[in-house]
Amino acid sequence: MIKLAPTLSVYIGRHFLVHFAVLMLVFLGLIYLIDSIELLRRSSNKEGISALISLQMALLKLPHLGQETFPFAVLFAAMSAFTRLTRSHELVVARAAGVSAWRFMTPAILVAFCLGLFQIMVINPLGSATLSAYEQMENRYFDGHTSMLSLSANGLWLRQSNPDGQSVLHSRYVLQQKDNVDLNNVTIFIYSERDKFSHRIEAQRGSLEDGFWHLYDVQIHVAEQPTEFQEELWFETDLTLNKIQDSFAPPETMSFWALPDFINTMEKAGFSGKRHKLYWHSLLSTPLLLAAMILIAATFTLRHTRKGGTTFVVAAGMLTGFILYFFSDISMALALSGSIPVLLAAWAPASICMLLGCAMILHLEDG
Repeated sequence: MIKLAPTLSVYIGRHFLVHFAVLMLVFLGLIYLIDSIELLRRSSNKEGISALISLQMALLKLPHLGQETFPFAVLFAAMSAFTRLTRSHELVVARAAGVSAWRFMTPAILVAFCLGLFQIMVINPLGSATLSAYEQMENRYFDGHTSMLSLSANGLWLRQSNPDGQSVLHSRYVLQQKDNVDLNNVTIFIYSERDKFSHRIEAQRGSLEDGFWHLYDVQIHVAEQPTEFQEELWFETDLTLNKIQDSFAPPETMSFWALPDFINTMEKAGFSGKRHKLYWHSLLSTPLLLAAMILIAATFTLRHTRKGGTTFVVAAGMLTGFILYFFSDISMALALSGSIPVLLAAWAPASICMLLGCAMILHLEDG
């Protein structure tokens, strides 16, 4: 068990936290500037989109993008803090007094772990809400989607465009088997071009075919007209299975607290929810990943004290961040394709970084 000196622990933890706050402000400023310029460029040929709207959209997207920089901010903040303490000979004196690397790393590791908890419990819900608002504004002012899907405890809701207007489809029970989508208790609300309700179609069941919803035991209800009964009806649609799955609310727009219920609802409806599971477990692994970044940073700063060279520290940190980002993307792509389990893809980057960091620190400490 590592025994911590309260004064030294508070001093190192505070030092790391200050460096992290400064770096996060720098990163957020750069992200906001770049995203604002991109949105202003996109809105330059659009009517009705002012510069204020573009700046507001960039601000709404900022909390979500800021979460992506957390591991890098922790890595560079730890490297900066440890390098600063080494140059002032504070860590040199502490190590000469018998304080091991594990003892002066532990406060930073605890702070990083707490930052990870704060990110997934507080910042993530905020970022998901603002990202959802950003996407609504993007659909309104830029290129809106022609179809939208929502899966809730009340069943499946779909909206699609028709040649003469739009329609809203609802089904209480959904079953997906490979490439087939079957619906039960189907209701379709038909609207004209001016979003005026036209008529309603009800069917006992339906299935998605190439360009059509194949409906069975159909009733067509038109205002002030007798109900029309048909055994089968082919209702035109531009939806496909891929479009339906892609139209689910992106996991990034859902709060960490809401994801488990949504995943459970998707599974009851017959959908795997693999993308949402992967995102949720990736969030859960965030505190471990941030703690691992402290170990990686300490490895480079300890090596720096013996060999010297700020350039080496910066280059090594940037290379580590790039490799981590690349490895995370590869593991997620493999999980989405079904090549590896979701749990392995979500937890592997954090676990591997933690094991490598511990191994390198043990090597440097014990020779």
